[in-house]
Amino acid sequence: MSVGTGSTRTAVDVRIMTRAELALHGVALDAPVRRPDGAGPSGDGHVLVDGANAALPTNPASPYRVRDGKVWLGDEHGRLQDTGLALTPVNRPRFYDLTTADGTPYEHIARLHGADVLATTVVQTCIRYAESDRCRFCTIEESLRSGATVAAKTPAQLAQVAEAAVRLDGIQQMVMTTGTTTGPDRGARNLVRSVRAVLEAVPGLPIQVQCEPPGDLAWIRALHDAGATTIGIHAESLDEEVRRRWMPGKSTVPLAEYETAWDEAVRVFGRNRVSTYLLVGLGEDPDELIAGAGELIERGVYPFVVPFRPMAGTLAARDGVPAPDAELLTYVTEGVAAELRAAGMSGADQKAGCAACGACSVLRSAGG
Repeated sequence: MSVGTGSTRTAVDVRIMTRAELALHGVALDAPVRRPDGAGPSGDGHVLVDGANAALPTNPASPYRVRDGKVWLGDEHGRLQDTGLALTPVNRPRFYDLTTADGTPYEHIARLHGADVLATTVVQTCIRYAESDRCRFCTIEESLRSGATVAAKTPAQLAQVAEAAVRLDGIQQMVMTTGTTTGPDRGARNLVRSVRAVLEAVPGLPIQVQCEPPGDLAWIRALHDAGATTIGIHAESLDEEVRRRWMPGKSTVPLAEYETAWDEAVRVFGRNRVSTYLLVGLGEDPDELIAGAGELIERGVYPFVVPFRPMAGTLAARDGVPAPDAELLTYVTEGVAAELRAAGMSGADQKAGCAACGACSVLRSAGG
């Protein structure tokens, strides 16, 4: 294996490579629980792979098939090879059958991710969604345009849906993200109100909040004091050139501001209670990405490594930008997972959030 410029790692874990292939190319499966678009990785069916949450593209053209609860790899002659992975689709949750008093489907307020995670985008619009500013991988407003959600979820709505999801479907944690708003809190104010309301309805439910670094870092303390368990402050890349190219609006917030926010969040929430997305496939040097992830880990921040995919509705898909190959994703994932293991840091220990769920990444399969 020759990915990277300075690494001596040569062995490839076939199981992790297969999991990377599934993350990128998906599986031929009609999953009952899907997420067609939104702020994060989308176009997925939610399944369990070897018992762990996984969000995989539902792709009829994928060489991977599911039979008798196992994942099989087909060849050009129609022969199937057992990959050794077990796969079970997540069942449609019962709370999807409910509506609010004003007729809004619960599914338009919050959605099931994996088998036991409730996720919502509290504000489904973003001040950076004009084409000149938009993150090229994001579809946060596409689900709004398609009628699959509502622009702003009220704290009362979120509390009502969370209570039903816990009671009817055994939800174990919740993720609240938001589009960036015009105020200096950048969306944190709405998250504070929402966390308080949900915890009044469902005391003790672990909740992760996600937002840009607030202009006033006091909002980080406010989110913690409202009851949030963990916080995600997502940079997506640690390379300034990549940030400018892929996130023209978001990159106007310098990485130094992210670093200050991460440090404050670790101080307030604790080590391994803070995370950031790092996308593989944006053109960042893989060894530099792994090294940057190592620096985040030293800070106490969990680097949630996720493959870029050119989802429908994104600027990247419009421009024909391809996903990374599985070899690159495997290389970076294994490198970051090794750093996490050495630091004794595990996504499962976060209790709430993307790292705790793990569905959109291959890190869990690599021991991270």
